[in-house]
This record gives sequence, structure tokens and C-alpha cells, in this order.
Amino acid sequence: MKKTKLYAAIALVLTQTISWAQDTIVISKKEIINKAADKNLQIKIADQSFKAAQADYRQSNALFLPSITASHTGISTTNPLMAFGSKLNQEILTQADFNPALLNNPARTQNFATKIEILQPLINVDGYYGRQAAKAKMEAFQLQTERTKEYLELEINKAYMQLQLAYKAVSVLNKANTTALSNLQVVNNYFKQSMLQKTDVLTVEVRVNEIKNQLQYAKSNVQNASDYLAFLINEDLNNSVFKPIETLENSINTIATNPLLSGERKDLLAMDQSVKAYEKMAQSSQMNFLPRLNAFGSYELYDKNILGMGASGYLVGAQLSWNVFDGYKSIGKMEKAKAEHQKSSIENQQYKAQSQIELNKTNRQLKDAENKVNLTQLALQQSEEAYRIRNNRFQQGLEKTSDLLQAATQMSQKELELLQAVFEYNITKEYLQFLTK
Repeated sequence: MKKTKLYAAIALVLTQTISWAQDTIVISKKEIINKAADKNLQIKIADQSFKAAQADYRQSNALFLPSITASHTGISTTNPLMAFGSKLNQEILTQADFNPALLNNPARTQNFATKIEILQPLINVDGYYGRQAAKAKMEAFQLQTERTKEYLELEINKAYMQLQLAYKAVSVLNKANTTALSNLQVVNNYFKQSMLQKTDVLTVEVRVNEIKNQLQYAKSNVQNASDYLAFLINEDLNNSVFKPIETLENSINTIATNPLLSGERKDLLAMDQSVKAYEKMAQSSQMNFLPRLNAFGSYELYDKNILGMGASGYLVGAQLSWNVFDGYKSIGKMEKAKAEHQKSSIENQQYKAQSQIELNKTNRQLKDAENKVNLTQLALQQSEEAYRIRNNRFQQGLEKTSDLLQAATQMSQKELELLQAVFEYNITKEYLQFLTK
């Protein structure tokens, strides 16, 4: 019965190991970045927002281009005025049509009119400022889209390093598991020779089980990191996992910190363009009190038959219109536009101040992370030396099993802590470069 359970456990371990190897997709950071640029959903959303703003700007072309409409209308009437006017438009009016009896009680008259109308704006000052506002808004969305791409690259770097860290953790825990199994074998041999007690064996077995549990969590973290990378590139892994080509180093490359915000940062430029858009909208609302000059014209075809062209005529003219007073509507609109402009200007100042605070904070975090890496490296070296000494003494029967396990546990913990510290430093460095880009 015991052998059956042992064989089942071995088969389960082999099955998990095979599936772990079979469902692995090796991928590089550059490959993920290229895929995300084409398939990431957040990028697609930002692109559509820009296209919507671009369409708003294109609508302002109506400020310069004519508006042309065409219509074909057919009527049948006994209305005296409409009947007389229809014959007049068709150029078929005769002397007999002036008979008062026919004028007052006309026969049924048909009229089909084809009309082409053109409206050409000439001077619309408020429209000019509205067009400039739409252009500033479009440029703001374009800059924001570019910033979104930069942020996506940051997220990919973070996710890729998380995947690297997860694989490193699996590697460290596999090594710790090998060490623990080796210690278990030694303890079992000593127990068989009556050199150790059963409690020593059980203590080592507990440690072996703890490492196996930690290893399972580490493999789950590999799957979690892979799932997030798949989300960033909008792909379905189908229960597979990614494996990075590049491995996470256990050392860092330090950089000089930059205490100042870059004036070329895309999100800051986008905020400036947004303020400009609100400013132009406020100016447009002020110009709404000025008169507008528009030209218009039409060409008309009339006939008693459908689609006929028996008679024609044209009309051209110009209109100067001035909205003198509309019940405080324009004044309220102007006041609202001014308030929104002031609000956007204050929000811009606030955003830049917050960005500077975030930059200062990240600079300090990078220095703290560098210090943590250095201290953790020293602690790892010390723990490795401590384990080496205790292991040698244990082999000579001069050290307790619990002390050896504690040294081994501390060594593996410090190695994981070093990897975590390197990861935190690299993440902070990437974020700092993002803030100063």
C-alpha cells in the first residue's frame, strides 16, 4: 500500500514537471513591446480618442468650405397663391390666368422643383477661435496617446521583470529543495545509526514540505505574471506560460538621479494644450457677440412634370447677422468658458506640482533601493558563510539539526530578498526614467 502511494506521488510530480516544460513559450522583451504596440487595448482606446478629437477638428473646416444641399419637391395644390406662384415659376403664366375667377378658384396645379442651395461663410470670428480650440484639443489627445504608449512600455518592463523574478524564485527554491533533500538524506542516515532522534528527521521533513509549498506558490506567480503579459499584448495563453529569454540579474547598474521635470514630457505638454483649448473656447464665446457675414445662393428648376426642367432661376445674396441679445444665454456661456479656462489652468499647475513631488519621492526611493540591495548582498554573503560553517560542523556531529535548518532557511531567504531588492531597484529606475522622459 505504501509503495502504491509512493508511485502515485512520483507519477504526479512527473506529470506536473512535464506539463510545466511543455506549456512554456519563450519570449523576449522586445517581442512583447512590438506586439503590444499593435494589439494593446489601452493603445487602441487612446487612438480612438485621438481620432474623435481629430474628427471634431475636421468639422471646423465648415468655417471655410461651402455647405451645398440639393432637393427635389413635388406639390399638387388648389391654393390660389401657390397655384399662381407655381405657374409663375414654371414660366407658363398667360393673360387668361389673371381672370379673377381663376385667381380665386384655380384648377389643380402641379409643380416639381429641383433646388441646389449653397451657403458660404465669409466672416465668423467666433468660429476661428473655435477651430483653434479644436486643434489644441486634438494635439492634446495626440500627446496623451504618445504618453500612453510610454506608460505601456513601463508596464511591460515591470511585468517582464516580475516574470523574471518569478522564474528566479523558482530556481532559488529548487536549489533550496535540493539542499533540504540532501540534508534529509544525511539526517536519515544518522538516525539509522542512532546518532539522531526521530524529532530531528521530522523537523527536516517539515522544512522539505515548506519549501515544496513555497515552490508551488512561485510557480503560480509565474502563471500570474504570464497572464498579465498576455493581457498587455491582448493574447490568450491557453494555459501556457511565458519564459523570458533574459534572466534577472542579482546585481544592479546605478544611474544618476535627475531632480527636475522634463519640459518635453508628453503628459505635461498635453496639459498645456488642454489649457490652450479652454482659452480659445473662452475667446470664441467672447467673439460670439460680433456680427457674422455669410453669402448664400441657389439655383432652381421648375416644371409641371417630375424631374422636368421647363424653367429655371437663381438667387444670390449675402447676410450680415448680429445676435444682439438672447436672454443672457451668450453671456452665461462666456462666463462658463472663462471659469473652465481658469479651472484648467489651476489643474495644470496642480498636476505639475504633483509630478515634481512624485519625481522627488522616486529619486529618494531609488537611493533607498540601492542601499537595500547593497545591504542585502552583504547579508546573503554572511548567511552563505554561516551555512557553510554550520554544515561542516553538522557533518562532524558538532551542530544541531535545528541550527543547520535555520542557517539553510536564512540563506535561501536572503537570496530571495536580494532578488526582490534588485527587482525593486530596477522597477524604481524604470519609473524614474518614465517620470523624466
